[in-house]
Amino acid sequence: MVLDCRRMGRKSRKGGGKTSPPTTGATCESPTLSKAARKEIGELVSQLLQVCSKPVATGVKEWEDYPEIHGLIEKIRKLQSPLAPAEKNREEFFPAFLGWLKENGVQTNSVEIVNYPSFGFGLQARQDLKEPELFLSIPRKLMMTVDSAKKSGLGAVYAEDKIMQAMPNITLALHLLCEKKKADSFWKPYIDILPSSYTTPLYFGEDDLQHLKGSPAHGDSLSQYRNIARQYAYFYRLLQKSPAASSLAIKDSFTFDDYRWAVSSVMTRQNQIPTPDGSRVTFGLIPLWDMCNHTNGYFTADFNVEKDCSECFCLRDFNKDEQIYIFYGARSNAEFLVHNGFVYPENENDRLCLKLGISKGDPLFVLKSEVLSKVGLESSRAFFLHCGDNPIDGDLLAFLRVFNMEEELLKERFSGEMAAENLQKLKELEHPVSPENDQKVWNFIEMRASLILKSYPTTREDDEEELQKEGLSEPHRLALQLRVCEKTILQNTVKYAAKAKQEETVENGT
Repeated sequence: MVLDCRRMGRKSRKGGGKTSPPTTGATCESPTLSKAARKEIGELVSQLLQVCSKPVATGVKEWEDYPEIHGLIEKIRKLQSPLAPAEKNREEFFPAFLGWLKENGVQTNSVEIVNYPSFGFGLQARQDLKEPELFLSIPRKLMMTVDSAKKSGLGAVYAEDKIMQAMPNITLALHLLCEKKKADSFWKPYIDILPSSYTTPLYFGEDDLQHLKGSPAHGDSLSQYRNIARQYAYFYRLLQKSPAASSLAIKDSFTFDDYRWAVSSVMTRQNQIPTPDGSRVTFGLIPLWDMCNHTNGYFTADFNVEKDCSECFCLRDFNKDEQIYIFYGARSNAEFLVHNGFVYPENENDRLCLKLGISKGDPLFVLKSEVLSKVGLESSRAFFLHCGDNPIDGDLLAFLRVFNMEEELLKERFSGEMAAENLQKLKELEHPVSPENDQKVWNFIEMRASLILKSYPTTREDDEEELQKEGLSEPHRLALQLRVCEKTILQNTVKYAAKAKQEETVENGT
């Protein structure tokens, strides 16, 4: 079974200072809050849950609600600040982590952990490695999974809570947080080397989010922040009220910062693996392997059912002392930023989300929807503009052809004996429906891409110049990189549509 690397991400480069020696005992001792502080937090959490649970349309309304949600979160964080853990230097824990791996059968002779200035920590080859040589094998017993969560003290809460049962990533995050609070956790050596924070937009401030204006990532980041705030409020109340949670280490120290950290750790690292019986897939965190950084390529990970371990093979030849990369999946840079906390300017799979739909007020709505359904498309959905020489894919082309089609053409071409053949051609660039229809398609694409470009507060050239400045904050730098990538796609789309329109005009003599 191929492992799903799509959610595994680059790690934060943060985390300095010294760490106090760990406490002994079943749980890590931590400061406690006063009764008054706990009461105030409870009241704020109730307000937060109420605000975040209101139905909201995407777009401007999300930004309007953000200050209130952010304000409540910041009040909660301030009250919970005495519970914040000491800063740690991850590197101090690497020897213990590597020792733990070795004790549990992991061979690390071919790799070592190295801090790369532009990437954070990654894996470096200790010897020449050849494609497709196996360089890492991690047994299931070292993985934190939804199954191990259900077998832990969290299992009783999981058995009662429908949200945890429906959202395995949340279960895994709470599992990670519970284990973090246990000084004698089996996974302590692994948890100790995880970053203290991340560079996802969940860690952006209000000013940082402003840098994303114009990008689809802006709305995605606001929606993500709202969802995590709502989840935190929900589980805070659940932990206080559920008898099943009475013995959990996080019951009286469940802070927003802890939950954000746990969610981010899972969001940037989780992978799909088969369950022990092989009947379905589950989610898991895979130690050491999750320290590999991303590059273009293809999936080189697999799960060896017989040996019950994940295996990672070389994407290409790696020379001794060279960083080892893997492929996370075909994701846009907006997705990489929101879910993984980085932007990859060389991303061969970069794309820009474009949400389109046929108005229900269109007199031809029913007819157009029927034609679209025959080619596997909905009347309202997200499409994409792609990087590279061909920004328009078959799905977008078919939608826009139907979107701009007249009633006579819809009925003539897409009903009767010739319907199947004509439907197949809808997604093919070399088979225009009609010269007039294609002119409308290219006009629409050119105009829409131009309008999106204008929605950004700056130009691509402005962003490229800004990127050269010293002292940029990490959120600002990431936002600039993302905007440059997205504007490059849009500019290429405008040129592509203009050229296609001109060629259509010349070919048909109009």
